[in-house]
Amino acid sequence: MFNAQEIITSLAKKADIEINGNRPWDIQVHDSKTYRRVLSQGTLGLGGAYMDGWWDCEQIDEMVYRALHADLREHFKLTPVVMLTFLRAYVFNLGRRSRAYQVGERHYDTGNDLYSRMLDKRLTYTCAYWKSPASDYHMTLDEAQEAKLDLVCKKIGLKAGDKVLDIGCGWGSFAGFAAERYGAQVTGITISKQQFTYAQQRYAHMPIEFRLQDYREVDGQFDHIISLGMFEHVGVKNYKSYFDVVRRCLKDDGIFLLQTIGSNQSVHGTDPWIGTYIFPNSMLPSAKQITTAIEKKFIIEDWHSFGHYYDKTLMAWHSRFESAWQDLCASYDERFHRMWRYYLLSCAGLFRAHEAQLWQIVLSKHGVSGGYEPVR
Repeated sequence: MFNAQEIITSLAKKADIEINGNRPWDIQVHDSKTYRRVLSQGTLGLGGAYMDGWWDCEQIDEMVYRALHADLREHFKLTPVVMLTFLRAYVFNLGRRSRAYQVGERHYDTGNDLYSRMLDKRLTYTCAYWKSPASDYHMTLDEAQEAKLDLVCKKIGLKAGDKVLDIGCGWGSFAGFAAERYGAQVTGITISKQQFTYAQQRYAHMPIEFRLQDYREVDGQFDHIISLGMFEHVGVKNYKSYFDVVRRCLKDDGIFLLQTIGSNQSVHGTDPWIGTYIFPNSMLPSAKQITTAIEKKFIIEDWHSFGHYYDKTLMAWHSRFESAWQDLCASYDERFHRMWRYYLLSCAGLFRAHEAQLWQIVLSKHGVSGGYEPVR
């Protein structure tokens, strides 16, 4: 145990993190078993130990940022847990049709009471868009999310009467906005039963069709297709079939907008803690994996990166979550509280360290007549 403590303490110092120090990003260890658990399990052990109350940190987001910025994750790439996680993802197709609904059941069906308190008024569970540094401190989360939805509508050139497919529609945020503000006819698909039921009830008065459906089952023709924050659940083994569906359903002169979190390197799996507790069967695509998958299918019209806004979005979600905890604690236990806090803050640190990106990619089948003018 002493050797494990010595190793972890030494690694933490490289990131200017002190074990039992007094700065907000320092870690307070309550159980000495934490060191061996982290050394043997990497991020799975670190997050799991926090959920179990073995350690605390006032600013987890800043601690994770410093650890990633110092490249400490490289020291845990060969742990048995990490190797097994990526080997399993490499060998098996974790995003196959028979597993499609697992992430809906495990994550998105956690409870609409939770999401309605944590998210904006439209329940938009993707990165918000603060238009410019000048407006950064004056836009609320509600306003920044509507700015993002409006940005999507403008990028696809949405007009009244256009038929739009929303792959991974969530609680109907984009569908409701596009129908209300632009007069669009939207079809939204989700693999979450709670999202489906909520969206149907909230937008029953609008020209929107919601389906509880896997993307591989979609058919029909649409003027435009959008997908915001769903592609992370597809998996590299299924990218070809995903883009085949989009190409089949998109009219020849239509626009497809893909918003996804992106990885700086090509991998086949996800972080072990995230895969175990938050998003099963997920993985972040790299730019190379995306461009390889769209060859001979689509033309890239625009590639917009604004991952720095995900740090701000996650911190806003965390603030709202903590403010609502006194009401939520009747339905969720303290271990869930710690899990959710660790999830939101560690992801904020991930984006702050630029270890993950956020992309909006505009694609067409044959090119836009007269050229595509990027919208920001």
